[in-house]
Amino acid sequence: MGIEVKLTDKELPVSPIFIDFLAHLVDGRPFEDHEWADQLSEQLNRTQREIVGKAPQDAARVMAHPRGRAAVARAYQWLFALMTGDLNMLREAQLRFHFVNIIGIPRNGGSYLTAELFRALGYDPEKVPNVVAHDGFPEAGPFQLRQGANSWIVSLQTMAEYLTLVEIFFQNAKRHSGKVVVPKKLTKGIYAGGFFHRVLGEAVDHIFTLRHPVASCISTYEKSGGLPANGRFATRSNIEEWCRRDLAYTGVGPDELARMDYFDAYLRYWEQYHVYVATTGLSANRDFRVVVYGKERMENLAASFHRRYESNLEPKGFKVFEEVRTRHADWVKRAEPVVRRVSEIWQRVGLKFELDRVMECW
Repeated sequence: MGIEVKLTDKELPVSPIFIDFLAHLVDGRPFEDHEWADQLSEQLNRTQREIVGKAPQDAARVMAHPRGRAAVARAYQWLFALMTGDLNMLREAQLRFHFVNIIGIPRNGGSYLTAELFRALGYDPEKVPNVVAHDGFPEAGPFQLRQGANSWIVSLQTMAEYLTLVEIFFQNAKRHSGKVVVPKKLTKGIYAGGFFHRVLGEAVDHIFTLRHPVASCISTYEKSGGLPANGRFATRSNIEEWCRRDLAYTGVGPDELARMDYFDAYLRYWEQYHVYVATTGLSANRDFRVVVYGKERMENLAASFHRRYESNLEPKGFKVFEEVRTRHADWVKRAEPVVRRVSEIWQRVGLKFELDRVMECW
């Protein structure tokens, strides 16, 4: 029996952010002024909307250029390999690249560590594209099925595009112990832990940043425009949208969410995120290092990157603020049983959760 299934770029269109990356290449435009590495930035990122808006005209230039066409074809080749389980392609990539993934809920210091990794490897973080370094790509999240989109297929396709751009961006990179080191802030990795574990390789380094939910929540609402005056949850930023989406996945409807206290909603999101760490397959990788948020701990880890890759540089300072530990004393009490519950779940699968350090509430 022979059955032919034909899918075209109409059903599986190229991602706008991948097109933007390729447009820079075919135009000869440098990657510069990328702000993902700014630890203290509280500005909301509006560039995604701009990238989507100009994608059609960028796509025309990309497909008119031989290098652009070759890259798009390579991405579809990767997609077919992932869909059909072509392990030979995966083995070749895993033998060539060593991925170092910085994982953790947003506002946990991951951008700082990712930037220091790139600095240790000889890159200027401001010239490393967001799509290469930061947490929006490849796409992963709670399963969604809606008209014209299956989130599992989206994860496969954006992973295929990510592997393609890794091959392009790091094609002339220096090797360390025989492999090209590829840093990545992989915030979304927890939603499909087994997928990332299997595709990026079982020999990857996972570095997980862990922070008390009160401090994370404060940083999130500051990033998003401040704590709403009525104390209720609001969706204004990408992080708040991820919170809304994750709560909706477990049954919290729009009306219920609109009535929820801001911290109660965030705390549920924080707990779900950290439960996924233990239950979706990331814990299968035993090279899983946890660093608890704090100035000395983050700087020491960053310094270890520079020693490991012999950069002869010192890490930049990591900023912490004493006031976050005292701003919402009632939130700290409400968070304690949740933090302890997550600690117990992690311990069951052999992950280290340094409860005393987390409770410092940096």
